[in-house]
Amino acid sequence: MHKKNLLSDLFSDFSPASTEQWENQISKDLKGGDYAKRLISKTIEGIDIKPYYRKEDIENSILTNFLPGEFPFIRGNKTTDNSWDIRQNIEVSDIAEANKKANNIANKGINSFGFICTNDADILKNNFSKLLAGIKLDCISLNFIVNNFSTNILSLLKEEIDEQGISPNKIRGSINFDPIGYFSLNGNYCCKSEEISLQNSKNLIEFAKENLPNFQVLAVDGKNFHNAGSSIVQELAFSLSAGNEYLANLTDLGLSIDDISSHMQFNFAVGSNYFMEIAKIRAARLLWSKIVDSYKPTDKNSCLMKIHSETSKWNQTIYDPYVNLLRTTTEALSAIIGGTDSLTVLPFDSAFKTTDEFSERIARNQQNLLKEEAYIDKIIDPSAGSYYVENLTNSIANEAWKIFVEIENLGGYLLAFKEGIVQNKIVEIAEIRDNNIAKRKEILLGTNQFPNSTESINDKINPEIATSKFVDTQNVIAQPLNLYRGAEEFEKLRLQTENFKGKIPEVFLFTYGNLAMSRARAQFVSNFFACAGYKIIDNLGFETAEKGIETAIESNAEIVVACSSDDEYSETVIEIFNRLKNKTLFAVAGFPKASVQKFQENGVENFIHVKSNVLETLRMFHKKLGIS
Repeated sequence: MHKKNLLSDLFSDFSPASTEQWENQISKDLKGGDYAKRLISKTIEGIDIKPYYRKEDIENSILTNFLPGEFPFIRGNKTTDNSWDIRQNIEVSDIAEANKKANNIANKGINSFGFICTNDADILKNNFSKLLAGIKLDCISLNFIVNNFSTNILSLLKEEIDEQGISPNKIRGSINFDPIGYFSLNGNYCCKSEEISLQNSKNLIEFAKENLPNFQVLAVDGKNFHNAGSSIVQELAFSLSAGNEYLANLTDLGLSIDDISSHMQFNFAVGSNYFMEIAKIRAARLLWSKIVDSYKPTDKNSCLMKIHSETSKWNQTIYDPYVNLLRTTTEALSAIIGGTDSLTVLPFDSAFKTTDEFSERIARNQQNLLKEEAYIDKIIDPSAGSYYVENLTNSIANEAWKIFVEIENLGGYLLAFKEGIVQNKIVEIAEIRDNNIAKRKEILLGTNQFPNSTESINDKINPEIATSKFVDTQNVIAQPLNLYRGAEEFEKLRLQTENFKGKIPEVFLFTYGNLAMSRARAQFVSNFFACAGYKIIDNLGFETAEKGIETAIESNAEIVVACSSDDEYSETVIEIFNRLKNKTLFAVAGFPKASVQKFQENGVENFIHVKSNVLETLRMFHKKLGIS
C-alpha cells in the first residue's frame, strides 16, 4: 500500500500532456517556422521521421497484438530467450589449417562455423572428414558458403554423421546455395540454365527433408543488394521477391510449401542506421510470413523466416579502420535486437587485407560481450512497444511491400532483373548515397569527415581485397549487380596522394581578422583537405595581410586558403589573390555571397564551404597538382 501511494504521489504533480499541447508548444518555439521542413526528416527510402512519437501512434496498429513465436512472427521466432548463433567464417583453402582453426575457435565462444569454399569446392570431396575432424558436429552449426553445385556437401555430411553414429535431427546449419543470387552477381546461371538451377534446388530440398531435416539448403542473399548500395527497403523488397521466385517455381515442380520454406534461409546485411535495421528484420519476418501463408501451408510454423545477418561491407573503410569496430558493434546490436537467428561480425580489417588472429578475435568478442556481459540474449524482442520502432517497422513493411508487388506484377524477380529494373532501382539509390558521401551528407568517419591526414596505409593493404572488381559483362544474360564500398572513391584520392612521387601537397591556412571566424574556417578547411591526405600548415592568425602573404610565399605551400570573415574578405581577398596567383593555388574558405561575383570576375575560382562537393573539389585539386 505504501509503495502504491508513493507512486501515486510521484506522478500527481505531472498532468498528462496531449499531442495538441505538444504541437502548440512546438509551433510556439518554431516562431512561425515550417514544421515539416524544420522537424520532419525523410530517409533515403522516402520514409518520414517525425520529431517524436506517442502511444496513440501505435494504438491502431495490429503489429502490437502478437506474442513472440506467434504468427506472423513480427516479434521473433523465439519464445524463451533472444539467443543467436555466433558465427565465424573460415576460409577453406588448406584443409588442415581450416580444421585447426575450427577446433581452436570452438572453445572461444563460437557456436557456428561458416566454411568458405568458394575458390575450389571440389577440395572437399576427398577431405571432408579431415575438415570436420575433432568437431562435435551435434553441438555446433555447420554452414558452407559455395559458389556452385560442384560438390554435394549434403551427401558428404550425411556420410560423416552416419559414420559417427549421430542422429540427423541433431545436425543443424546451412548451405548458401542461391542460384538466383549467383545470377544477380554474375549475370549468368551457376548451373548452366534456370531449369537446371531449379532442379538442383529441388534435389537439395528433397535430400535435406529425408536426411538432414534441420538444415537450410536454399539461401536468399539479400546482403548483395545492400552491398551494391541499395536502401534498406530495397534490400528487403528484392530479397522477398527472390524468395518468392523460389516458392513459385519449386511448388510448380511438385514440392510442398512446407518443405521449401522450412529449408530456406535469408542472409541480410546490417548497416549502421541503427533503428531502421532493427525494424527491417522485424518487418522481414512479418512480410515473409504473409507471402508463405498465401501458399496455404499445413503448418503455420512454415511461415517462419530464418535469418542470418552479416555486418555491412558497404560502409567499411580502409583508413582509420578501427572505426569499423564502432560500426560493426552497433550493427550487431541492431541484428540481435531485431531477432536474427545467427550473426557474423566481419573483422575490422576485412575490407583491405586477409584478416588475422587479432581482428578475428575482436570480431568474436564483440558478440561474446553483447551476450555474456550485456545480456542482450535474455529479452525477446526488446524493441517491442517502442512507439518509434513500431512505426518504423510498419513504414518499412509498407514501402517494401509496394516494391515487392511492383516486381511481381512485372512477372517476378528474374524477369525484372533480366529487364534491368532491379539494377536500375538500386543504382538510382546508390548514386544518391554516393553523392551524399561526396557532399558529406552521409558521414564515413575517418574518411570523408575528421580524417587523420598523417595516416599512411598503402603498405598495409592488399589491393586485390581493397579494390572492388566488377564482372565482365560481355557474355552475360543480364547486367550484374556491382558490389562496392561507399568509401572507395575517397580512398583512391588518399592512396594517390600516398603514392605520389613528388612532394605531398601542403595547404597553408591564411588566417586573419575575426578570431572566431578565422579559426572556425581554418578547422573546416583543415578537415576538408585532410580527406585527400594533404599536409596542413596552420597559423594562429596574421595581424596584417602583408605579413600573411610573405609567410605564405616562404612556406612554398601548393595551396593557400584565406580564412576570415565575409566582411574582411571584401577588402583583402583580391589583393591576396593577385600577390599569390602565380605562385600557388588559391581558395577562399566559405562562400561570401555579397562578394563572390566580384571575386570571380577578378580570377578567384575556388571556394571551400559546407555545400561543396568534397570529392569533386579534391579531384580538381589533384588534377591541378598533377596527382594521378
